[in-house]
Amino acid sequence: MEDGSGAAADLALAAAPNLPVDRRLRQQRHGVALAAALGDLAGEQSLEGVTALLSDFADRAIDEAVAAAIAERVPDSEPRGFAVIAMGKLGSRELNYSSDVDLLLLFDPATLPRRTRDDPGEAAVRIGRRLIELLQKRTEDGYVERVDLRLRPSSEVTPIALPVDAAISHYESSALPWERAAFIRARAAAGDVALGERFLDSIQPFVWRRSLDFGVIEEVRQISARIRDHFAQGAEIGPGYDLKRGRGGIREVEFFVQIQQMIHGGRDPSVRPPATLDAIEALNVAGRVDDSMAAELAGAYRLLRTVEHRVQMVDDAQTHLLPASPAALDNVARLHGLADGDALLGALRPHVEQVGAIFDSLSPDERSVLSNDPAILKSELARLGFADCEAAARHVGHWRSGKARSLRSPAARGAFEAMLPALLPAIAAGGQPDHALNRLSDIVERLSSGVNFFRLLEARPPLAQLLAKVLAHAPALADQLGRRPELFEGLFDASSFAMPPPAGEFAALLADAMHGHPYDVAIDRARRLVNERRFALGAQLIDRRRDPLEVTEGYARVAEGALIALGDAAEAEFSAAHGKFPGSELVILGLGRLGGHSLTHASDLDLIYLHDVKHSGASDGPKPLGPNDYFNRLASRVTAAMSVPTASGPLYDVDTRLRPGGAKGMLVVSLDAFEQYQRREAWTWEHMALCRARPVFGSPGVRQEVAAMIASILRMPREREKVVADAAKMRADIERHKPPRSAIDVKLGTGGLVDLEFATHVLQLTTGVGLDTRLEVALEALAAESLVKANVVDGLKLLSRMLVMMRLVAPADVKPTPDTWQLVAESCGAANWDELLAEQDAARQSIVELWTSIKEGSR
Repeated sequence: MEDGSGAAADLALAAAPNLPVDRRLRQQRHGVALAAALGDLAGEQSLEGVTALLSDFADRAIDEAVAAAIAERVPDSEPRGFAVIAMGKLGSRELNYSSDVDLLLLFDPATLPRRTRDDPGEAAVRIGRRLIELLQKRTEDGYVERVDLRLRPSSEVTPIALPVDAAISHYESSALPWERAAFIRARAAAGDVALGERFLDSIQPFVWRRSLDFGVIEEVRQISARIRDHFAQGAEIGPGYDLKRGRGGIREVEFFVQIQQMIHGGRDPSVRPPATLDAIEALNVAGRVDDSMAAELAGAYRLLRTVEHRVQMVDDAQTHLLPASPAALDNVARLHGLADGDALLGALRPHVEQVGAIFDSLSPDERSVLSNDPAILKSELARLGFADCEAAARHVGHWRSGKARSLRSPAARGAFEAMLPALLPAIAAGGQPDHALNRLSDIVERLSSGVNFFRLLEARPPLAQLLAKVLAHAPALADQLGRRPELFEGLFDASSFAMPPPAGEFAALLADAMHGHPYDVAIDRARRLVNERRFALGAQLIDRRRDPLEVTEGYARVAEGALIALGDAAEAEFSAAHGKFPGSELVILGLGRLGGHSLTHASDLDLIYLHDVKHSGASDGPKPLGPNDYFNRLASRVTAAMSVPTASGPLYDVDTRLRPGGAKGMLVVSLDAFEQYQRREAWTWEHMALCRARPVFGSPGVRQEVAAMIASILRMPREREKVVADAAKMRADIERHKPPRSAIDVKLGTGGLVDLEFATHVLQLTTGVGLDTRLEVALEALAAESLVKANVVDGLKLLSRMLVMMRLVAPADVKPTPDTWQLVAESCGAANWDELLAEQDAARQSIVELWTSIKEGSR
């Protein structure tokens, strides 16, 4: 029957071709509605099939009416310069039997066909009025569509057709939150579709905001509450129930889905489908709505919309109300295949109640706030778990004074007060709550606007608990939040707690985010994503969600992916002005912790820039450059993309001093010159550094070539005594110029990671065993050959875990609290701090023994 109803609809559309457009469209409308109803009632047409059939006819009718309205004023002209944006149910192709069509009419003054002396705005309004008349004027043939233009900006004062540039300006600067929801379902449906699509593309940043806005939840809930109040008579399920506006009705399914789309769609384009059922499925697949909720919402929506159709089939009524009289309700029930009205209500009731409960769960109706009375406030803080109520009350009083810039607006103060009851218990439950409150005060003082940040914490209590841990244990992360609170928004996405993908995949994600934007904007967009992932990795450490060794690899993947994506962007921007060297390219080596796939939160990136140009000449761009100038300037551009602070904050400190000649040498050297230098002139320490060098940027072929060249250099024959002596002297110089900061400096202290790296690299260079940039892989290979003891491998893992944790909890001169030491101990697999110190001493002793045996064995 689905094919049959489609064929019937085609026959209806082909009917009466010689009639005037207004009569023809009206007669076609009756035929299409009949065809849809037959397929619907026979059970051969799905809800989606019915709504698509009705929506497609509406699109065609509106398009023909636009063309007719323009042709009446300017015969033989093309219908361009006048676009019809479909919104609401027509926009999502979910039109029902008697829906209004929500339209936004736009025109382009430069291309709109008009008479010679017509003002473009007046001509557009006349075309719009004629369009409406053709569609909704009732004649002996009925009507085509009822038109609603009230979704346009300031509809009570603006003309019915708006200049497209003025409309874009409105939505970019002064639109309201409900207008964002309206444009989720908007599409260019008729008239000059290209013009309409240009408009919709222009306002995408307004509709899909990357920054989370939990204020939209309350905005939409208030709209729903007003609708419930206004239509109170049909709010509850029973005879006269309003299927569209009642509690648990169609509107609340749509609003719930749109809220989820508005919250997540800026970051996740997969959840943007305009049709409600498609959107529910997308939200479910993306993990934003669980299986049971998705099934309930979809089932309720199908039933509510289908029953709405049954109601509208009776006398073509423009209504969403179940009949109040028993006889009429029984009639609708029988259209739906049920015995009577009671059976219909029984089928609807559980769905309506469940939808109402789901919608109410968006935000609790009753919010607890802390008292303004000082004595009561202290008792409340005591109940929340604060031992020092006086200190906590002073913090609250200071925040309420309004001195902080982020708390000066009523909206910000309201959001802050609503957030406190969720955050303060988590702070009180942690160690050193006064310490955490001080850091929270620092964030509040630094924020320029805190509304979204506070609303996020109110909406997601688990994130408030995580913030309490960050405040208590991670000053490095707390400082970042004070400068860029939007970093915390990234944690709203559950995928932030997954390991970052491999570097190449992460680079592709960044490239997608940058695509189509000017260079500076693209770089900032990538930096925001990179900083969010780095922040999320730090949060995982503090929340003990992942082994610190995994997180070090995650940090390295993010850094390498950033280098690939930003390097490609910098290269594309540079080559636009200076061209390329055909067949030649920039190659970047990652050394140190980047080369070893093991970064910390605070690691620099050790890089060496190379190029493979084998001939002189100049690049092929508008501003040609010779090889040295070209690649040195390109490398500087890449370094800047990775390191120069912008509005999105700093990214990485880049260290290029490991290149031939150090800080005094050329920033970029050719592959041939690099190889000759390494084979003939390089110091022992430079070959030690090369043990952790790997290509991280360049084409696969060149990277393979460079990796083979490095492996060949590392396997060159060497005198063991000279290598050991050079390494020992270098280590002594480091100890003299850069002594350990404390007794627990696991990197620079005796028996620390630097000693282990020196020992490993000496063994690699003198035996050719374990030539892998990952220290743990190298040591395991050396242990397999009995060149190191197995406990040294365990020592590396323990000290590496301690290092990544300490870089986060004790940067610079910060003195961690006992609770933070306990967190570090547990993250490293120890029961307590004293046990961790004992394990660290044993690990460092094994490293001292190894390094000593290497030095003494060469004598």
